[in-house]
Amino acid sequence: MVLSLTWTIDTKLTTSALLKGLSFLLIPFCFFLNPPLSEENKDSIIKYYSYAFFGYSIFYLIKASIRFLITNDSSVFFYHELVTFDVNAIHVSVYIAIAFFWFLNKKIKTNLDKIALIALFILLFLLSSKNIIIVFLLLLGLSILFVLKLKTRRLYVVLGVGIVLGIVFFGKIKDRFLIEIESNQASGKINSEISGQTGLVYNVSIKEAWTKDQFQPNDYFPGTALRVYQTRIFAEIIREDNRILTGYGINATDAKIKQKRIQHNLYHEYDKFNFHNQYIQIFAELGVVGFVLLVLILWINLKNAIKTKHFVHFSFAILMISLFLTESFLSRQRGIVFFILLFCLFNSKTEKKIAIKE
Repeated sequence: MVLSLTWTIDTKLTTSALLKGLSFLLIPFCFFLNPPLSEENKDSIIKYYSYAFFGYSIFYLIKASIRFLITNDSSVFFYHELVTFDVNAIHVSVYIAIAFFWFLNKKIKTNLDKIALIALFILLFLLSSKNIIIVFLLLLGLSILFVLKLKTRRLYVVLGVGIVLGIVFFGKIKDRFLIEIESNQASGKINSEISGQTGLVYNVSIKEAWTKDQFQPNDYFPGTALRVYQTRIFAEIIREDNRILTGYGINATDAKIKQKRIQHNLYHEYDKFNFHNQYIQIFAELGVVGFVLLVLILWINLKNAIKTKHFVHFSFAILMISLFLTESFLSRQRGIVFFILLFCLFNSKTEKKIAIKE
């Protein structure tokens, strides 16, 4: 990231990104100076983290309930409306999922722990992140099959079925999944939720996002189509400028994205979107070397999780790999801090137990 100052196309943006990214240096350095933590220490830290997010889940559910009583608008319970757009429903879904799996894999559960599981489950469900819900279901299934005791499996099978039924029958959540399916069955499908007094808005299909040269200002990109389009323009700019080795510099791709937005005639608000894919974001900013380093970090994290057979660590590893496919998570300071803190916690050396002879 520091070296990219020598090739960046926007020194000001790259410098600000380096200040934001200091956590990549400072947090590992703190772990390096700190004596090795015991497994009990690590579990204690995750315990406090999980109870804290249980508290947050109660806060958000109460806040949404009060807003509903005032506005009579059920949308306050869902997606970004539940936690605000700036805090970001997708990011909070990851935080909540980690806490959920800690409670889930706790051997002895108190009544408070069971309430926490229910609250976290409900919040994760209402946050409506398609990617996280799918990965959460897969991790829940793995936990039920290989981790939980036989007598406790039924409850969590019911929870998993509950999510699937909720996706199928619950309006707001169902709509978020349906828009991805319907927008790719046919081109030019009207988006009834966004269309209004200003005119009709049309969903862009995945095929159109990848192949269409000129769009209209009233074209709308659903989640998957947007990410396909961002992948396409990444390939275009890298090929046109021959920046495969170095990229454009950390945090310096905004001008190139805007340039492509103008070229393809998209609505001007799409200037605000980055690549929405951490792998592509790093490749565009730091080139092939940065991309390889990121993949190596994620591989080490996953390998250690499998080696230690620590399911919360494994959940963190899988959630990060999948989240990076749909979000530029490390472009936000809170994303950097969250990732590097848990990465260092799970992968740092563990204090060796010394056997004492009588």
